[in-house]
Amino acid sequence: MKKLVLLLFAIVVATALSVAQTTPSTEKSGSATTDNSTSTTTTTKTVHHASKSSAASSEKLDINAATKEQLEALPGIGEKYSQKIIDGRPYRAKNELVSKKIIPRSVYEKIKADIVAHRAASTATTK
Repeated sequence: MKKLVLLLFAIVVATALSVAQTTPSTEKSGSATTDNSTSTTTTTKTVHHASKSSAASSEKLDINAATKEQLEALPGIGEKYSQKIIDGRPYRAKNELVSKKIIPRSVYEKIKADIVAHRAASTATTK
């Protein structure tokens, strides 16, 4: 019982320290300069990225239904890649963009948080 209490206390302290380190970075997001330490800059990016991901989770673009213009709005996707994405439809998973050699992995890494591959209703019901 004593060990369990000590373990829980250690977890609470570690969590509190982690939150304490990220809290000042949240206030400084967008104002990080090159004079800041690497850990502060990295923390700022991580906090900013996490908030961006949570906001974008409800706004992910379905690569099976998106228009060419919507695809072109994604970072690294131009006219050529958007047309290749459309021509390769349907996708069962978003990582098929790389496995089917539609786009390079470097471009996929930029957009993977912003896209999703929903299965078409007719595809999901057929067995």
